[in-house]
Amino acid sequence: MQYILSIDQGTTSSRAILFNKEMKVEAISQEEFPQHFPNSGWVEHDPSDIWTTVAATCRAVMERVGAKAKDIISIGITNQRETTIVWDKNTGEAIYNAIVWQDRRTGAFCMDLKNAGHEDMIRSKTGLMIDPYFSGLKLNWILKNVPGAKEKAENGDLLFGTVDSFLIWKLTDGKKHLTDATNASRTILYNIKDGVWDEEICSLLDIPMNMLPEVKNCADEFGNASADIFGHEIPIQGVAGDQQSAALGQACFEPGMMKSTYGTGCFALLNIGDNMVLSQNKLLTTIAYQLDNKTTYALEGSIFIAGAVVQWLRDGLGIIKDAKETQKLAESADEKQQLYLVPAFTGLGAPYWDTECRGAIYGLTRGSGVAEFSKAALESVGYQTRDLWEAMHADLKNVQIEESILRVDGGMSGSNWSMQFLADILGASIDRPEILETTALGAAWLAGMQAGFYPKKEGFAKSWKLEKRFEPQIKEEKREELYEGWKDAVSRTLTRKS
Repeated sequence: MQYILSIDQGTTSSRAILFNKEMKVEAISQEEFPQHFPNSGWVEHDPSDIWTTVAATCRAVMERVGAKAKDIISIGITNQRETTIVWDKNTGEAIYNAIVWQDRRTGAFCMDLKNAGHEDMIRSKTGLMIDPYFSGLKLNWILKNVPGAKEKAENGDLLFGTVDSFLIWKLTDGKKHLTDATNASRTILYNIKDGVWDEEICSLLDIPMNMLPEVKNCADEFGNASADIFGHEIPIQGVAGDQQSAALGQACFEPGMMKSTYGTGCFALLNIGDNMVLSQNKLLTTIAYQLDNKTTYALEGSIFIAGAVVQWLRDGLGIIKDAKETQKLAESADEKQQLYLVPAFTGLGAPYWDTECRGAIYGLTRGSGVAEFSKAALESVGYQTRDLWEAMHADLKNVQIEESILRVDGGMSGSNWSMQFLADILGASIDRPEILETTALGAAWLAGMQAGFYPKKEGFAKSWKLEKRFEPQIKEEKREELYEGWKDAVSRTLTRKS
C-alpha cells in the first residue's frame, strides 16, 4: 500500500491522516494540546506542543497501518492560519508562545492604524480589514514586547511564520523557510494582487522583511521531511491554510461555489475566480488557492466561535460532559423559550468586526436550563452563518456570479440537528459530502497531485460525492422572525454600531 500523509494542525488538536490511492481515509491519529489564556482576550499555544503532537500523530498513524516512510508518497500540510510564531533561526526555538488567531491583544494598535487612515491602503493590497485576527499585527506585538526581539530580527537571527512555516522548518531540520500563497494572504503583509510581501505595509508595522518566508504555490516542492523523523526522507508537496484546504477538499473550483467549515470557528469561502474583487459588505478578499502560478480568489466570512461555543458549555460552564450531548439536549429544549447566545468571547468577526464586544445571552427565564443553553449554542452557529450568507449574496450581485448550493464540512456538520437548523435559517439547501475530512483531504490532494499520485482538478472534482442534502422545513415567516431576534441580540452586544 502507498499513502499520502496529511498533517492537519488545528486550534485545539493536531491530526495525521493517511489517504490511500482512492483518496479514502485509511487511518487517523489525533492529540489535543493545552490552550493558554494569560489575559482576557489573549489566546496562546506552546509551539513545542504543536510540534510534538504533530510528530507523535504522524508516527502513530503510520504504525496503525504498518506503514514505513518509503510507503508515504508525499506529505500535505494544512493548518490553523493566522496563528503566529517567531523563532530563532540558529537554535530553532520559539522566542514567545504562538499567538493564536483568536487572540485580541492588538485591538488598541488596530484602532490606532485605523484612526491614522491606513485601512483603505491595507485593504486594497491585502483584501483584509485591520483586525487583531491577522498575523502581521501579532508579529508587531512580539517584536515590541519580547526583550531583544527587534534587534535580533534586524540582525537576521529571527524567523516569522504561520504554523505551516514552523512545521516545514521543523520537518526539514531547518533547511526550508517557506509558506504557501493562502497562508501568506492571511498575514496582512502580503500583496495578493501582485503576489509579493508588501514593503509599505511591512514598514508601517515595523517588520524586517528578512524574517518572512518564501511564498510558493499550494502544490509545490517544500523540501523533504528528515529521515531522522521518519527513518527515510518524504517530500512535502502540498500546503494550504485550513479553510482554503477545505474548499479544495470540497472541490470548490468554479466561481460561485461556496463551502462552510464548522470547527473551532466557522469559515465560509466563496470562489470568485481570477479577479481580485473587494467586498462591499465587510467580507474579506483572500487567495482561495494558487496552482501553476495562477491565483484564484475568494470572498471569506470568518466566525470566531462555532464549535468552541460547545467546548465552553463543556469546559467553561461544566454543564455537559461531551459535545455529542448537545444535539439531544437541543431536541428536548422548551419550544416556548427562545434564547439567543451571542458567542462574542473574543469579539465578533464578519460582517461586524467588533474587537471589543463580548459574549452575551438574551431571553433567559427561570425555566432556562441546560437544554435551552445547548439549543441556543447550536443555533448561534446557524445565525452567524446567515450573517455571512446575507453579506456574500449582496456581494454576488457585484461580481455577477450565479448562486450555488452550500457545501458544509467540519466536526459540527456531522450533527443532523445543526445542519437542519442551518438549512431552515438560510432557507437554502445544504450539501454534506461523504468525506467530512475535507480539510485534510484538500492538503492530501495537493500533495498527491504534485506527486502525480492523484488526478488534476477536473478528475478530483468528479470524485466528490454527496452524503446528505438538508432542505428548509420551516416557513419563511418563522425564519425571518427568528433571524430578526438574532439581529436584535447582536445589536445589543456590539460596542459600536456597524
